[in-house]
Amino acid sequence: MRSRLAARSARLVLAAAAVTALAATTTACNNDDTADAGSSATPSAAASAGSGGSDTSSSDTPSAGSSAGGSNSSGSTDKTGSGEDEKSGSGDGGKSGYGQSCGTNDLDFTVTSESQAGGYYQVTAKAKSGITCYLDVNTPSVSFGSGADGVASPVGQGGEDPIKLTGSAVAYTGISPKTTKSNAGKEFENVIIALTDNDPNPAQLKLPDTANVDKPIVTNWSTNRAETVPVIV
Repeated sequence: MRSRLAARSARLVLAAAAVTALAATTTACNNDDTADAGSSATPSAAASAGSGGSDTSSSDTPSAGSSAGGSNSSGSTDKTGSGEDEKSGSGDGGKSGYGQSCGTNDLDFTVTSESQAGGYYQVTAKAKSGITCYLDVNTPSVSFGSGADGVASPVGQGGEDPIKLTGSAVAYTGISPKTTKSNAGKEFENVIIALTDNDPNPAQLKLPDTANVDKPIVTNWSTNRAETVPVIV
């Protein structure tokens, strides 16, 4: 009996030891599997993160560079265009092309006192810097004051149609303030000149001396000064 009990106890001990060993092996395997899973998951996640960061960086950076490059290129083109426009504008004084009729405000005027033909005023007209235009009307509109008696009558002397004014080119007209021999007349210190009767920007010119005005006359525009000495024929 005792031998059988001892044998049974021995078998139980061996069985218990085997179960313990199996449990230990299983635990070890589970720990190894977990470690393996963690180690395999970790490189995968790292690779995924690294790949994502690389993709984001590579896609965003060229896009931003391309956009910035496009903006810079556009700005450069605009500046070039702007420079050309400004240069063009300064070349023609802001006017839209050449060949237009002169307006009074397109010209600079000077007035000198001359002694011929009993005394008259010579007006010289010159295009302002950067302007090219044409005097299409032969005779300027000239008046002393705002009254009808101060309006100068054209005498038809000289005349070229049209006269191109640009750079140093000039045109002349002669104004005689008094054509009567009486003592009548009004005194004026300025003369009003316009290129046409309805010019919206007439020029008021200071005379070199005080003029006694009575039935004034004016010549046509001419590039020849000799043709602008006003006389009544």
